[in-house]
Amino acid sequence: MRINGPIDAARWRQLRVGFALLLPAGTIMVLMLALPFLALVLLSFWRQSGFDIDPTLTAENYIRIFAPSDQPTVWNGIPFYLAYPVPLILLFKSLMMALTATLAVILLAYPMAYFIAFRIRRGKAVWILLLTIPFWTSYLLRVFSWKVVLGYNGAINSGLVALGIIDKPLDFLLYTSGAVTVTLAHSWVAFAVMPIYVSLEKIDRNLLDAASDLGDSRWQRFRRITWPLSLPGTIAATLMVFIPTVGDYVTPTLVGGPSGTMIGNLIQDMFLKRNNAPMGAAVAIVMMAVIGLLALLVLWASGFRRLRARLK
Repeated sequence: MRINGPIDAARWRQLRVGFALLLPAGTIMVLMLALPFLALVLLSFWRQSGFDIDPTLTAENYIRIFAPSDQPTVWNGIPFYLAYPVPLILLFKSLMMALTATLAVILLAYPMAYFIAFRIRRGKAVWILLLTIPFWTSYLLRVFSWKVVLGYNGAINSGLVALGIIDKPLDFLLYTSGAVTVTLAHSWVAFAVMPIYVSLEKIDRNLLDAASDLGDSRWQRFRRITWPLSLPGTIAATLMVFIPTVGDYVTPTLVGGPSGTMIGNLIQDMFLKRNNAPMGAAVAIVMMAVIGLLALLVLWASGFRRLRARLK
């Protein structure tokens, strides 16, 4: 590369330093993320033949995902016919459950972040530390704790029976879609507080004071200043919660039961129980593609909204 003048030389030096700083992380991302993803894509175009994998390229797995079969589908030992394939049904169900859990997380995390950013004057780090204390334990232990709370003889049922509100324990609290949603929301709420808190903390308080001087009420200040300026952090928290919860399989396995099954359980079942890794890879690729498209749609919509606000 030919360098003309001292300015070009300085820029080239900065580029080399930047590439040197990015090289370790870039190498890890290629080795740990890109290559396994490409291997998963290749595996999805193969076919399971007995106990062996046929490496002949075929789109049969994707056809089976999107095209319903005339043969009965067996799930949990029960054969049944469906108008739509099981992967698409579970994917839609998982998206709805993850969306509900994400909405619950944002509704819980935003007031907490707002309180720390605007109401706490000293010791904000202590409050943030207190929020993370429940998450010092293992993820599995937190999920198991919800089994204790929602179980047939758990804390909720025992308390309601002791108070005389119900005669016998409720059997619909655990092993349902609702139990999975509640557990997912609890597991991710602390992770959503941080990006929202950072965006709220960066808001210039002089803007709020100026709005008050101009006669805006507290709700008007929030709607016109606080909420728009905190939207990037809220969107980041939404994506950070929604993306991993769609493919979660640990929580549905422990507290979901048959009615709380999600798409991650189907992928696990294909890889570990049904000995059909190519089909499991194809389902995983479809799930990642749908999640990626939804994430891009959210980012595009938020960027378009900000651009339209600037043009007004």
